[in-house]
Amino acid sequence: MQRYRPPIRTAAVQLFFALAAKRFSRTQVRSRRKEVIMEDRLYDLIFIVRPATPEDEIKKVLTSIEHTVAEKGAKIEKTEQWGTRKLAYRVAKHREGIYVYLQIRTQHHELIAELERRLRVQDVVIKYLTVRLDEDLKRQKKFQAKREARAARRPRRTAAAAPAAPVQPAEQQAPAS
Repeated sequence: MQRYRPPIRTAAVQLFFALAAKRFSRTQVRSRRKEVIMEDRLYDLIFIVRPATPEDEIKKVLTSIEHTVAEKGAKIEKTEQWGTRKLAYRVAKHREGIYVYLQIRTQHHELIAELERRLRVQDVVIKYLTVRLDEDLKRQKKFQAKREARAARRPRRTAAAAPAAPVQPAEQQAPAS
């Protein structure tokens, strides 16, 4: 039985690997990477608070969220309190809850994870949901552009166009000479 011998590298092959290792060293690869500029993302954040929660507690939750958002350089575009509403099913032994709606614009996805973590820790919050809206808006714009392009290719029918002249029966037409 013969022992395994690695293939013999010629001087040219060794030189190639040496140059390749020097050329693609980790420090150079890092310097070649482009900085990725994130565009603003739009999120909807809705959370439900226990129905017996006083206004002061809700204000504390909102201020903690606003403070976190301000730290990351994001912006709260809209804040609404929808009031007490009946839940579709029991959540944490409650049939009702106070709904609070926020619309947040940010470039950092870590912010959303941090907000969800903070809401999870709060005792007064029984449920929360975060939805990324900008993907849906992009999709709507794309479909709208396709619809407009398709409509531009198609000739428009006008409602005021007169119907075609009626064809006269053969007996009423004058005979050709």
